Parts: sequence; structure tokens; C-alpha cells
Amino acid sequence: MNPLDTIQEKVEGKERISPEEARILMESKDLLRLGRIASIRREAKNGKRAYFIVNRHINHTNICVNRCRFCAFSRDPEAPDAYTMDLSQILARAEAGAVEGASEFHIVGGLHPDLPFDYYLNLLAALRDRFPKIHLQAFTAVEIDYFVQLTGRPLPEVLSALKEAGLGSLPGGGAEIFDPTVRNAICPEKISGERWLEIMEAVHKAGLKSNATMLYGHLEDAGARIDHMARLRDLQDKTGGFQAFIPLAFHPENTAIPDREITTGLEDLKVLAIARIFLDNFDHIKAFWIMLGEKIAQVSLHFGVDDLDGTVVEEKITHAAGAQTSEALSKEMLVRMIREAGMVPVERDTLYREIRRYEE
Repeated sequence: MNPLDTIQEKVEGKERISPEEARILMESKDLLRLGRIASIRREAKNGKRAYFIVNRHINHTNICVNRCRFCAFSRDPEAPDAYTMDLSQILARAEAGAVEGASEFHIVGGLHPDLPFDYYLNLLAALRDRFPKIHLQAFTAVEIDYFVQLTGRPLPEVLSALKEAGLGSLPGGGAEIFDPTVRNAICPEKISGERWLEIMEAVHKAGLKSNATMLYGHLEDAGARIDHMARLRDLQDKTGGFQAFIPLAFHPENTAIPDREITTGLEDLKVLAIARIFLDNFDHIKAFWIMLGEKIAQVSLHFGVDDLDGTVVEEKITHAAGAQTSEALSKEMLVRMIREAGMVPVERDTLYREIRRYEE
């Protein structure tokens, strides 16, 4: 029997595939078949629903003690384009998001060498007090680890303080790729993959949900991608705290890994489809249109994806690496993209509670 037939039978029976079977999928050239298999898993979980959120990104600083080779966003403090927002600047951006109907502020930044922990607590508290109905999804696991170093306090205590100040959930950034050889080549100063997973386990234990990411298209191979997803799947079995998996396509421009070509549409769709097939215990697979482009993101709805992220507004990190996409999409455009793909647009909040379903 064709191994893809065996994998499809497993997916139809809502069974788990093995890492070895994921390798078969990685090596397959039958993209449309992968899309069909991924769609079986997608529809079993989410039917024809395709989600989006009205959100606002706030990148409060680009100054970072880590200078990861793959990152084009971070700056040294003395760099001419280095910046750090004060509370009034952050609130002004948040106010603009609130006017646009945002239900989420997505807040990530660099590891600033001089900002005290109170800066982050005050940031959260001020946003919560000014916008009590808007969810605060903030700080990657890498930032959380930095707060632990900064304060000398135990991880659960740091999470408790952030939660009390208004933290609602965590984004999935900083995972990059867990394979230690590749990770040391692209971000040697960053926390290990094991530490990232340890922090996310503590986050989930604290009652907070998070997302998970994987950066692909740099120095990793198929084995590193499968290993990464397998570790996420194992932790999800344990905690159930991940909401969405977000594969992030590497953008090489302005990075220290300049000899890589940007990923192709075929590769992007294959990664998304395999993620949907393999991560049977994740409810959602997200296509981050900022990195993929609007057209591939739209097509990905037929390759296992059920979430196009959101309106975003003023994304800085990927655009520093040469992204040519817009920095924002309107709600109307997201609805149109989803409808044209034959799916039902659903505006959600951060925790995937339905705000509005756009039926025909």
C-alpha cells in the first residue's frame, strides 16, 4: 500500500502519525495529496470555520542583549535606530488599536539591558486599567526567562506577578528550532529549546494559555523540523496549554544568515499541511500572513490551516528582515480572503471564543 494511503487512513480514524510517517510526508512531492490529508484533520477539528482576530502589535523596544544571527530587528543601545517606548507612547499605540476595535494587544520586544522589571509590570497594569476588555498577549518564553534573571525570583513567582499585573496569555515566539546544533548556529545566546519548553510548561501550570512557533527555512533539515514538532506534541499531551501552532518562514534579508533563499510557496504549504497532520493534539494551525504573504496564507486554508492571525497593525520584526507584505490588513479583507477560499470567517478573541461569525 502507498504509505500516503496508510497515513490518510490514520487521519480519517483520528489516529496519531509517527515521526517516521512525518518524514515520509516531508519527502513526498504530492503537495495536493498532503493538502487533502491535512484538510481531513482540519475539518474534523474546525469544520469550515477559519478564524481571525482584530489585534494590534506593540514592539516596545528593539534593543536586545542577544544578537541572534537570524534576527534583523534587534539593535545595540547606541545604534542610531535603536528605540524604547515610554508608557505614553505605548498607550498611544494601544489607543489607536482600541479605536480600530482590537480585542488583543500583542506585545513582544528585545531583552533590554537597562529596563527594570517594574517597566513591564507597569506596562501591563496601565494597559489593563485603560483597556480592561482588551486581552494582553505578551512576552515570549525568552523574555520570561530574562525577567527571571533580572529579578532573581523563581519562575512561578515571576509569572504570578505578570499575571496579577494583567498578563492574559503568551505568544509562541522564541522557540525557533529546538535542535541544539542548529539552535547554537542561529542563536547561540538564546535560551535552549529545553528551557523554552520548561518555561511553557510552567506558564500552562500557572493557568495561562500560549501559542507555539517553529522558525524554518534557515539551517535546519527535515529531521530538525519533525523533532521540533514532536517535542511540542509531547508537551501538549502533558499540559494541553497550547492553542495554536504557527510555523514562521525565515526571512534572510538584513540578517547574519544572508546566503539563504526565502522559502517558496510550495515549501510553506507543505510545512503547514504536515504540521496539521502531525500535531493532532493542537486545535489550531495558524498561517502568519505577514511572513507568508496574503495569497499563500489564503491558499493555506486548503492545506490544514484554520487561522489567518489578524489585522496586526505596525509589525516591525519581520519587516526588518525584508518582508514585503503590508503591516496591516483590514477586517473586511480578511473576511473576503476567507470567504473566497470557501470557508466561514469567524472573528475570535485570543482564547478562540467566537465574537462574530460571518455567514453568507
